[in-house]
Amino acid sequence: MALRHDIRRGALCMLAAHALFTAMGAVVKTLADHIPVIEIMFFRSAFALPVVLLITARSGGATLRTRRFGGHALRACTGIAAQTLGFYALGILPLAEQVALGYTQPLFVTILAIPFLGERVGLHRWSAVGLGFCGVLLIAAGQGLGGAGLSPELLRGTAAGVAQGMFSALTTLLVRQLSATESSATITLWQSLLMGCYALLLLPFFWVTPTWGELGLLVLVGLVGGCAQWLLTEAWASAQVSAVAPYSYSALLWSVGLGWLVFGDLPGLGMVAGSALIVVAGLYILHRELVRKGKR
Repeated sequence: MALRHDIRRGALCMLAAHALFTAMGAVVKTLADHIPVIEIMFFRSAFALPVVLLITARSGGATLRTRRFGGHALRACTGIAAQTLGFYALGILPLAEQVALGYTQPLFVTILAIPFLGERVGLHRWSAVGLGFCGVLLIAAGQGLGGAGLSPELLRGTAAGVAQGMFSALTTLLVRQLSATESSATITLWQSLLMGCYALLLLPFFWVTPTWGELGLLVLVGLVGGCAQWLLTEAWASAQVSAVAPYSYSALLWSVGLGWLVFGDLPGLGMVAGSALIVVAGLYILHRELVRKGKR
């Protein structure tokens, strides 16, 4: 898919993608009390697959032929770990907090790029990483201000949200390595197929027969997630990363609004302050990446 250099189109696609991802998260949170995470993940993969096939067709088609099946399998493992942890955290935490903790991904990318890619991280990026993790601590501390303290369940949810960011970062680094020899369409197709197969293998051990209403919501998770993935692909294809990446943080606004309307959750001071630190850290890391590339 050719890069169009259309910033307005890229921004609109990015905003719409993260609005849909947040809506998908709200549906997952609604289902989480009754449907196991693995079952939700299966429907997420199965009903997103037609959209993924459409994406790959629009990009000129994709082939499953590869000499790096192990790399694709490992990338799918980290992807399914990130998705499992994210869906688990959604069942425990307010929607906005789960979204905010997911933004720790660029912090972990910075750390893991040292052993994975041999990068040297300077004082600026290390400072941003430290600032971002201070934001995580603020969010966790804010959860304990309700009078009952930070419960073990909330602690598990927070840990899962942060671990999701770590596995998402691993996925990002594996994609960078695979993209040296594989097309983005091939990587996307293998990801969808393998993640769906992993969930299918585990499904018999976790299956809970859904009601008709729950079945409709499960199908909706896959369709909405697939459409969001398509819009995200269009956003990256429309403009440079530096132009559209900041719009991904709009998910925080969507999640606060949906969390209030659907679940009656309003963010506290710790959540607001911690989220601000994580977002600032992520944007500064992006800025330093652009500065480093400009010096090459």
